[in-house]
Amino acid sequence: MQKVKIPITLHPSKAAQHRLTYDGIVPLEKLSRLEQVVQEEAGEIAVKIHCKIDEQGLVVISGNLSTHVTVTCQRCNGELGLDLEQDFVYSPIGLDAESDHLPEGYDEVELDENGEINVFELIEDELILAIPIVPTHNEASCSYSSEPTSFGKLAAKDDKPNPFDILKQLKKDS
Repeated sequence: MQKVKIPITLHPSKAAQHRLTYDGIVPLEKLSRLEQVVQEEAGEIAVKIHCKIDEQGLVVISGNLSTHVTVTCQRCNGELGLDLEQDFVYSPIGLDAESDHLPEGYDEVELDENGEINVFELIEDELILAIPIVPTHNEASCSYSSEPTSFGKLAAKDDKPNPFDILKQLKKDS
């Protein structure tokens, strides 16, 4: 299958009627919220999107995405490479509509005022959710040391009198 350009917005019902399939890449530079989480300035996300109408007559947007990103290890502050792969299944709902009728496996995505969805925001949300809350290396490969660290020299302990010793004396006297 030939790689095609992933559209920024998509009209789900029209795409589902035509059973459109997209297989392409999205540049990381187009996803500003994701760029704030990862260390890369450039990269690509492989995206596959399938639009169809299911047996219940619901419009379904499904697919998967995969990429490699580098984040900061929260234990050692070093670079941590993550291979992210995420599958998704969405069914669009109208503005301020209820989604009680959706099957359990479907997530909802809200249509904008033009009846479209922003595909790039959908991809960005899925990737942000795929990143662990606290990304860390496994303990064997992490450069974190459990040894206590100190910065600078500690002052030598002088034998200065404690200024509160006078209060002890006053307490004893009373």
